[in-house]
Amino acid sequence: MRALRTLAGFARPHTVIATTVQVLAILLIVVERRAFTPEAAALAGVTLAACLALNLYVVGLNQLTDVPIDLINKPWLPIASGALSPRDGRLLVAAAAVAALALAALAGPHLLLTVALIMLIGSAYSLPPVRLKRWPAAAALSIAAARGVIANVGLGLHYAGRLGGELPAATLAVLGLFFFGFGLAIAIYKDLPDDAGDRLHQIETFTTRLGPRRALGLGRAVLSVCYALPIGLAMAGLPGRDALFLLVSHGLIVAAFWLASARVDLARQRSISAFYMFLWALFYAEFAVLGVYALSRGVA
Repeated sequence: MRALRTLAGFARPHTVIATTVQVLAILLIVVERRAFTPEAAALAGVTLAACLALNLYVVGLNQLTDVPIDLINKPWLPIASGALSPRDGRLLVAAAAVAALALAALAGPHLLLTVALIMLIGSAYSLPPVRLKRWPAAAALSIAAARGVIANVGLGLHYAGRLGGELPAATLAVLGLFFFGFGLAIAIYKDLPDDAGDRLHQIETFTTRLGPRRALGLGRAVLSVCYALPIGLAMAGLPGRDALFLLVSHGLIVAAFWLASARVDLARQRSISAFYMFLWALFYAEFAVLGVYALSRGVA
C-alpha cells in the first residue's frame, strides 16, 4: 500500500484524473452512443493506458528535475519527501516512456504521433539545456499546446481513424481553441502557490513577473474568453435543445469560476492551492459536459 501511495503521488492524481476524463470524453464525442461497441471499449482501454503512462513520464520527469524547488514548494511529493529515491524515480520515468510509446504504437499511428509530440514537449519543458519552464510564455504555450491542442486533436483523429466516427473540422477547431485557452489558464495559475521556491531558484513565472494579483486577473480574463466561445456558439444558432444545454452548463461553470476566483485569499497558501485544484475540477467538468452532450446526441 505504501508503494501504491508513493506511485500515486508521483503520478500526481489530479493529472491522472484529467487524462482519464479527457481520453474517455473524446471517445464519446467521436463515436457517440450509437457506435460504442466492444471494439471501441477495447481501443479506449489501450489508449488510456498509453496516455496514463505518458502522463507519468511528463510529471515524473518534472519532479526529477525540480527537487530543490519542490523541497520548498511541494515538500510532500515523493522524491522531495524521500519516499521515492531519484534512482527509482528515473526507472519509473524510463519505464513509463517505453510503455507509452509501445502502447501507442499498438493502438495506431495517430496516437503514436500524439504521444511522441507530447513527450517531446514535456522533455523540453523540464530538461536542460532547453528547460522551457524557465520562461513564462514558453512554459504556458507548451502546456496549452500539449494538454489543450495536441492531446484533444490527436485523440479525436485517433478514434475517428480507428473506429470510423465523424469528427468535423469545426469540432476539432472549437476543441483546440477552447482547451488551448484553458491550458493557458492552468499554466498561469499553476505557479500561484509556488512563488517562494520559484523566486529562490530564479524560475520566472507569471506570478513572479506580474505578482499574484495580476496573475490571478490575467488567468481570469483568459478563462472568461474561453467560456465565451461555447456560450457564443450556443447563442449563434445551434438547435434549441443543444443551445440551451451548452448555454446553461457553461454559464453555471463560468459563474462558479468567477465566484471562486473572487474568494481566493492570495495571502493564504491553502486558499491558493484550493483554488488551483478547483481549476482542475472545472477541467474535468468541461469534459463531463461534452461527454453528456455527445451521449444526448447519440440517442437523439
